[in-house]
Amino acid sequence: MKILVVGNGGREHTIVWKLAQSPKVEEIYTAPGNAGTAMLGMNVDIAADEIESLLEFAQAEEIDLTVVGPEIPLMQGIVDRFEAEGLKIFGPVRQAAMLEGSKVCAKQLMTKYGIPTAPFVVCDTREEARAATHGKAFPYVIKVDGLAAGKGALIIKDQQDLETAFREIWDEKKFGTAAEQVLVEDFLQGEELSLFAVTDGERYVLLPAAQDHKRVFDNDEGPNTGGMGAYAPAPLGTAAVIAHAEEKVIRPLLEAMREEECPYKGVLYCGLMIDKGEPSVVEINARFGDPEAQVTIPLIRSDFADLLYSVAAGKLDVDGFKLSDQYAACVIVASGGYPEAYAKGKIINGLDTEEDSVKDTVFLAGVQYDGAHFCTSGGRVLGVTRLAGDLDSAITVAYAKVKTISFDGAHYRRDIGKKGLARLQE
Repeated sequence: MKILVVGNGGREHTIVWKLAQSPKVEEIYTAPGNAGTAMLGMNVDIAADEIESLLEFAQAEEIDLTVVGPEIPLMQGIVDRFEAEGLKIFGPVRQAAMLEGSKVCAKQLMTKYGIPTAPFVVCDTREEARAATHGKAFPYVIKVDGLAAGKGALIIKDQQDLETAFREIWDEKKFGTAAEQVLVEDFLQGEELSLFAVTDGERYVLLPAAQDHKRVFDNDEGPNTGGMGAYAPAPLGTAAVIAHAEEKVIRPLLEAMREEECPYKGVLYCGLMIDKGEPSVVEINARFGDPEAQVTIPLIRSDFADLLYSVAAGKLDVDGFKLSDQYAACVIVASGGYPEAYAKGKIINGLDTEEDSVKDTVFLAGVQYDGAHFCTSGGRVLGVTRLAGDLDSAITVAYAKVKTISFDGAHYRRDIGKKGLARLQE
């Protein structure tokens, strides 16, 4: 099998790493890829949003399966375009991907089909947002409708937060066209859980429930990021919680998409708030999470290429799907200053050989290799993932490896998995 993976982050390195373990995979191409994917296959100099060029490449190379990592090409209709040409591709069509592309669309669908989520008001203008927030009790959330790289949800704790949000959205235009509509949502109490369903539109399998760490600093302080670390399976995701999530969210969502004559194929990422064992949907995404992919995908025991191909073919093999009984922890090492301005081109110490990087499941993201050194090229530079028989051990060995990697300005959180460990002690 010849496979094309679209994207260039830590998630895509993880996908390529797992695909490379399949005896059925002969060649892997990644477009555009990074220094990590280059170790396991061939990088192709085509950007993730250059759909026609990706299609031409897939046709010329007779690619058997294309796997889409990031959300932007999904919103642009890459799946629709490839399927129109008879090519197998893993991911939802554009209309289905709008569950992530438009928070308004997602909320309206959930309301229509009775899927639990926070009460909300849609605002088309600054004036409507002023009216919706006037006198509203703190805290609450303001979300921009469109894609914002995981940074479009603003928690409003006081009047100062509100004024900052209005300035960023309407004066500074920080979110651009993504903020043409905004939602004012009630604040959901509880603890967040990420749940991933891999589905062919009818059948589905669940990956281990994960928890992400969005804030840049310890104790969930500082601005939102794309994610500073994750662990799985999260102790919050008990059998009862997962059963409730399937009953009230996963199955109703998939049924709703079929009712809307737009079956959802790919991975359905449900960001849930769990309160007293009951789930409410915070957000829906149309792809593997990052960094959740770095802890959920390594826990899949069955053939990953078979899994993704069966979804693309509409014939998911539920019975053949197997998971590890281990735990996984991932610590993201970021550039100093991230998620704001940061320097690039810093030499990374501790990734001395290609063999070590692959063996140690250090998933590279914002990293380039200049022939002599690995150098930083992005905000989130790499993620160190480790597996072990218990969560504490997985976290411990992940941090042990993190301490062997360094570059000027390197930053990482030191409390990844702390909530999970505390829950295990309850």
